[in-house]
Amino acid sequence: MNVSEPMSRPAVSVPTGTPLGQVAREMAAYGVGSVVVTEGGALRGIVTDRDLALSALARRLDPDEAVEAVMTSPVITLDADDDVQTAYRTFRRAGVRRLPVLDGPRVVGVLTVDDLLMDVFQRLADLLGPVAWSVLEEPPGPPAAGTASRTGG
Repeated sequence: MNVSEPMSRPAVSVPTGTPLGQVAREMAAYGVGSVVVTEGGALRGIVTDRDLALSALARRLDPDEAVEAVMTSPVITLDADDDVQTAYRTFRRAGVRRLPVLDGPRVVGVLTVDDLLMDVFQRLADLLGPVAWSVLEEPPGPPAAGTASRTGG
């Protein structure tokens, strides 16, 4: 499976020079924990809610300060056709929770650790669905008194 399947899309982006206050409002409006910073369509950085809390607020930066003051650059990215195993390895090595996904030079989405967890949970539910239903229909353990056993006895 390619990373473009479970990723969140489109990526929320802001241009370089965007004030930190506006970045925070964009995150709130779209319900995301990060925005990518672009210039002329090219990825220049990424800003997370953690960056805003630990860098901007802790340093008492002015909300009109430009996003470049707290963004991470250069950015670790994935290609849209990378497989999820590459994503797992990249997350593990980089120690980040969000990775912009590129199709050529263009940002097409963001893959998060949560996206991968949701994919794992969905696959697990698909796998365990039939097993779970059989358990619900016939709970595990010895049969109740007066009922036949599962082995027909």
